[in-house]
Amino acid sequence: MMKNKIILVALTTALIVFAGCKKDFDDLNKNPYATTITSIGPLFNTVTASLRLGWNEQFYVHNEVLYPQTQLAALTSQAWFNLSIGTEEIWTEYYVALAHIRDIERRLEAIDDPAHPDSLDNVRAMVKILLAYKTFRVTDLFGDMPFFDAGRGYEGTEFLHPAYDSQEDIYLFLLDELKWASEHISLVNETSTGGTFYSIAKYDKFFDGQMLRWKKFANSLRLRHAMRLSEKRPELAAEIISDIIGNNLPVIKGAESVVMMPRAQSWLRTSTNWSFREHKNLRMGTTIRDAMSTNDSINGSGFNDPRAFLFFETNNAGNWVAFPQIPNANTPPAGGIPYGLHRDLNYTIKGTDNIYSPFNYYLIRDENDIPEIILTGAEFHFILSEAYFRGIGVTLDANEAATEYFTGVIASMEFWDQMHDNSAIWLYTSPLYDQANPYDAANKIFFLENDEEKLDLLYAQRWLDAFRQPWEAYSLARRTNRTPREGAPLNFFRLPYPPSESEHNSVNWSAQSAAMGGDLSSVKVWWME
Repeated sequence: MMKNKIILVALTTALIVFAGCKKDFDDLNKNPYATTITSIGPLFNTVTASLRLGWNEQFYVHNEVLYPQTQLAALTSQAWFNLSIGTEEIWTEYYVALAHIRDIERRLEAIDDPAHPDSLDNVRAMVKILLAYKTFRVTDLFGDMPFFDAGRGYEGTEFLHPAYDSQEDIYLFLLDELKWASEHISLVNETSTGGTFYSIAKYDKFFDGQMLRWKKFANSLRLRHAMRLSEKRPELAAEIISDIIGNNLPVIKGAESVVMMPRAQSWLRTSTNWSFREHKNLRMGTTIRDAMSTNDSINGSGFNDPRAFLFFETNNAGNWVAFPQIPNANTPPAGGIPYGLHRDLNYTIKGTDNIYSPFNYYLIRDENDIPEIILTGAEFHFILSEAYFRGIGVTLDANEAATEYFTGVIASMEFWDQMHDNSAIWLYTSPLYDQANPYDAANKIFFLENDEEKLDLLYAQRWLDAFRQPWEAYSLARRTNRTPREGAPLNFFRLPYPPSESEHNSVNWSAQSAAMGGDLSSVKVWWME
């Protein structure tokens, strides 16, 4: 991970900032609410900004690997064999942010107020939640990773080459941290000791200082990852799910969502169009077409899911044609320029050899109003539906499961519809979109008698809701092995560690590689059966 460079950069930055803020720390030890406290807020904002998806991550990991592996899309040609460029970016961005988080934690310790020890709880909780989200994402992609001693280079040279920690230990620690965060977030200003909670609301570009949303996010992450480890640690999964559902803890659900919204956060989402425009090779595949339609008519009349018209669009000839998920030697090659910026002025021109349906241009083109999705409200209902179907943390109840499935599908439809409506540049949508009935997909579960078929339908809908979260669909596919799929079962279970890790943390990388039987994509991550 270019560990030396990352840690040294973080160390240098921390020392510079620390030196520049020494006078502030002297004041802060006297008054933790002094107006001079400015160092933690900008650092926190930097960590929040790191939630944005990387350019190379989207190009080399999402488009080249995760979309075809999950079969949320079809890869028409594997022209790029540079996965390591994407893994390097994910790895490096994470450990830079981790160093910032460790620095924030140190600064919080330095300004503890003995008279009001809980005055920093809200800020601590926010940092823990960001740490959990970011770390879960990386460990779910790679498996075991340096964590407990990582990001601490400024504490001493012994931390420059951190050992790998087990994914199990990381998971258990993060779930405890999220529980602490949920329990300690306060929605009032006054602490239990009569003090005032320290706030960095003006630096919170994520939730604008709304602590209830932070509490909901913490519980939703607990729920997501409790279900993820349900095959490996069913008792723990049941305990967490029971705690959240049984105690009616606040969560992100229904019309709510957690997103990185460019316009609201003052940044441009230029990376997504670049990744599609330069990559060029993703199209609607037969797997997702069949999951959203009743037939393969090229006029689009078979689609019974309105999201199909938001996820994809017609080919250059105006037809809905899917690329075979498992192509053969006789499959006509894909081509065209459906993601080129020329379409801003010449929307209909996709190239005469664009014979397969591409991703919807506006979905990947809008730089201001189409968000990067972290968590949708529909996910809560899908998780709860699975819990009822399987009796995890709640009493097994197929009727409740079906009701939560229905609610989740409708919430997902509304989320994507709102995304479409909020886009200032989305100028054209197929007339079929308004004719599609969202209740067709939602009601389908009530016409099935077999509970296993219902569970498969649930997994399919959660998979569809994660259309622009291919890393989440990837985790669902690996955990259940029951998401829509053509051909052989999934056998790509993790991303290999980036090459820089073997170069700059070679001793620990070698030990980890040997312990897992090789740094291979066929090695299962801990929570898989």
